[in-house]
Amino acid sequence: TGGHTTEILRLLSCLSESYSPRHYVLADSDKMSEAKIRSFEQKRAETFSKSQFTLDRIPRSREVRQSWISSVVTTLSSILYSLPLTYKRKPDLILCNGPGTCVPVCLSAFLLGLLRIKRTIIVYVESICRVETLSLSGKILYYFADYFIVQWPDLKEKYPKSVYLGRIV
Repeated sequence: TGGHTTEILRLLSCLSESYSPRHYVLADSDKMSEAKIRSFEQKRAETFSKSQFTLDRIPRSREVRQSWISSVVTTLSSILYSLPLTYKRKPDLILCNGPGTCVPVCLSAFLLGLLRIKRTIIVYVESICRVETLSLSGKILYYFADYFIVQWPDLKEKYPKSVYLGRIV
């Protein structure tokens, strides 16, 4: 929500119309992002007439300040919702940037790849505000993402698998 949505929409604004349809996955408790996405897509449709998108909701995997133990339960619930959604959409690419909602979706896509149902490329972009340490989502997805992008050189030094591109949002 908020900052993560703004960052991902800035990234999406640089993509060509060949990246269509776009499937957005939101936490069911996220009230702010849907309006931002719809506004973005409305403006995009003015340039790309064949622009298509969908919005799907899954249970939030972790609330801010939620205990670690209960986070495991809610994340497992989110994964159970994400599996049929990911199977239905069968994305070629997942581009995500850090909200906890992306973890169950990426893990579901990774699992579909392991089962040889659908291979999805996972691109994780760590938020610009993460200067010295990775977010919790980043710490998890560092091991699953095909491309792990950081925006600060210090993170590249600490996480050698990452790709440093400078500020991209």
